[in-house]
Amino acid sequence: MSVSFVFPGQGSQSVGMGREFIETFPIARHVMQEVEDSLSQKLTQLILEGPIDTLTLTENAQPALLAVSMAVLKTIEKESGKSVAELASHLAGHSLGEYSALCAAGVFSVSQAVKLVRLRGLEMQKATPLGQGAMAAILGLELETVESLLNDLQEPSHLCVIANDNSPGQVVISGHFDAVNQAMEKATKAGAKRAILLPVSAPFHSPLMEPAALVMRQALEETDLKPPSLPVIVNVTAMPVVGKTVLPGLLAQQITGRVRWRESVQTLSQLGCQHVIEIGAGKVLTGLNKRIDPSLQTSSINTPKDLEEFLQDIQL
Repeated sequence: MSVSFVFPGQGSQSVGMGREFIETFPIARHVMQEVEDSLSQKLTQLILEGPIDTLTLTENAQPALLAVSMAVLKTIEKESGKSVAELASHLAGHSLGEYSALCAAGVFSVSQAVKLVRLRGLEMQKATPLGQGAMAAILGLELETVESLLNDLQEPSHLCVIANDNSPGQVVISGHFDAVNQAMEKATKAGAKRAILLPVSAPFHSPLMEPAALVMRQALEETDLKPPSLPVIVNVTAMPVVGKTVLPGLLAQQITGRVRWRESVQTLSQLGCQHVIEIGAGKVLTGLNKRIDPSLQTSSINTPKDLEEFLQDIQL
């Protein structure tokens, strides 16, 4: 059976995520130590004990989520005796999770990856003054309907765009606070089941993130990237990338551009993937993936029990 691994993004963080792996497997503790040494920060303590407000800060949540995903992935490799390229045919990640996917594919080391996502978190936070931007989830309307509602919200000073195409009937919008609120009202009038302001501190995946995109492009161009060991489906095109030269541009574009998650999962299915496994904190993507393509087998690995079941499956 063709298997793909996918990695969660910001919003999946919770106090205690990865605890059972960190407490049970030395390889997971080794990954966490590598992360702490790279960032000179006691991130494991923050992940395991909180407080959640500090963990949720973009500059902490991004490296924390990547660290947990890598701790779980390295444990899977160690316990199965197989590399990620032997276990999966493709990789993908949602927003921040794309860095986890590229790290899993060997494009950068864990140390390089957490430094990059720490910088990404700090720069995304700085790009727009606090209170000027917002994001909202629109539930129960299709993508095309939401796009049409945003047609007259495209002024540079009054902007709202699609940030995430997550699944059928779940679209996230992003932009200036007033424009997002206006779009929420329009969506409710158009029949949306719910329009919910998200608890984020900046308008991610919108043109307002351009200053962060410029910084990240330069940082990525200065990083020694390796070719991916297997194809990674990237957010901005929803298509596989197999070389390294285009990655700085694509990852910079991802900061201001749309996360095409629905299309990415459809691409995995079209490429012959039958089982999509979420690696790391939570089960957000597992829920989305099932809605996108009910024919896919979907599961997650975030406890030792999940790992045990996966190892049994691959031995059958």
